Order: sequence, then C-alpha cells, then structure tokens
Amino acid sequence: MQKRLTKSKDKVISGVFGGVAEYFGWDKAWTRIGGAALILCTTFPGLLLYIIAAIVMPEKNRHDDTLDGEFHKP
Repeated sequence: MQKRLTKSKDKVISGVFGGVAEYFGWDKAWTRIGGAALILCTTFPGLLLYIIAAIVMPEKNRHDDTLDGEFHKP
C-alpha cells in the first residue's frame, strides 16, 4: 500500500498539520506547535501556504485506515 499525504481525521482546524505528522511519523502536538510558530513568524506566507494546503490536501477516506488490503464490512 502506498503512503499518501492526507488530512488527519484528528483535526484541530483543518487537519493539515495532523496529516503531515501522520505521514512522517512525527508527534502531532509538536508538529502543530512548529507549524503555528512557522505561521506566526512568517505571517502572510505561512498563512497562505496553510490555506493552500488545506484546500489541496485530500481528505482521508475510510479505506485508508485498513492494513494491507484488509477490509472490514460495515
């Protein structure tokens, strides 16, 4: 299964930083703190990049949580 960068279902605002943390295997809290610091330090460019990522990143669908093609019936 190919790893994809998607928004996290564990959202604070739009799930961008949670999705980045899940993709790289980082701690979500530290990723969000670092992302917030980046936005605050760069102001407009950081906020613009966050908004673009929130629009462009796909939502995680329900099949992304399955392991190795293991499907569960609802």
